[in-house]
Amino acid sequence: MNSFDHPINAVVQGASRGLGLAVVEQLLNTEQLAGLVATCRHPQQAEQLQQLAQQSEGRLKVTRLDVTDEEQIREAASFSADQFDELHLLLNVAGVLHDETRDVYPEKKLDDVRPDAALYNFRVNALGPLLVMKHFVGLLADDRRAVIANLSAKVGSIGANQLGGWYAHRGAKAAQNMFTHTAALEFKHHKRTRNAICVALYPGTVDTELSAPFQSNIPNDQIFSPSRAADQLLEVIDGLDPSNSGGFYDYAGESIPW
Repeated sequence: MNSFDHPINAVVQGASRGLGLAVVEQLLNTEQLAGLVATCRHPQQAEQLQQLAQQSEGRLKVTRLDVTDEEQIREAASFSADQFDELHLLLNVAGVLHDETRDVYPEKKLDDVRPDAALYNFRVNALGPLLVMKHFVGLLADDRRAVIANLSAKVGSIGANQLGGWYAHRGAKAAQNMFTHTAALEFKHHKRTRNAICVALYPGTVDTELSAPFQSNIPNDQIFSPSRAADQLLEVIDGLDPSNSGGFYDYAGESIPW
């Protein structure tokens, strides 16, 4: 986090496992980190996250946040405001691709599209990050460097779509990208947030439960461990400048077409 010339406060939304947990671990190893709030749906069940909090000497606090519940998002923002005076880094990590309990899975053809599953995809992947931005933007550092990074997916790129299928997930991630770009434009026109950078980031294929059913056709060297993916994302974030705000970038900092 060398791009910040001062100690930073961060929030990681979706931090109980996988990539989100790895991001928390990486940030805790960063000398620049002053305070960190990590959120998840069920903090009491997040044993690894709670252990990190116990070992953090007070730097890490954990609180509840389900992105499908706006009241919980509002409460998490209020909790974060009690922990630090200003926020410098916000990462929206949580997402859904498949969920057996809700019969949510990537559609192979139009006949597979189901309204309930599609709406849940949009609530988690698109509306969720949008509402988090809505309630946390007031915490951003006043007229100084701050970064909001929303984790997106390459399948949300219309220009890169050559395979079809995955209707709900593609559509939700494309909507998330639009929300990110639109928020970035709003930030530029307000004095308090004019130095804020808001981007969509694609972490690549990360070896987590989300990607596990779909890894068979992906070369092993293109599947990243959560720790490596977290390191790459934070390196990209560290290299961002205001001209990047509103963009869509991959784990190497390369621009992805909309």
